[in-house]
Amino acid sequence: MNKTQLVDRVAEKSGLTKVDAKKAVDAMIEATAEALKEGDKKLALVGFGTFSVATRSAREGINPSNKQKITIPAKNVVKFKAGSELEDAVK
Repeated sequence: MNKTQLVDRVAEKSGLTKVDAKKAVDAMIEATAEALKEGDKKLALVGFGTFSVATRSAREGINPSNKQKITIPAKNVVKFKAGSELEDAVK
């Protein structure tokens, strides 16, 4: 499913127009990104899951094209752990 299909599904299930559903989906994505960017370490949506920020430390890697060693810098990554209701729905 891509974003357009998600917007269509949200519009269908909520009774919103597709324009309003797109605004809602975009707002949800934007609010989630802002919360994690501003320093919230976790964003929990009960039943759906939890988004969290983890720091991946710097490490050494190998460039596959020329086999030279390179340093991969540290960075923050987003993780998602599905909630129990979502996991049960997928089973």
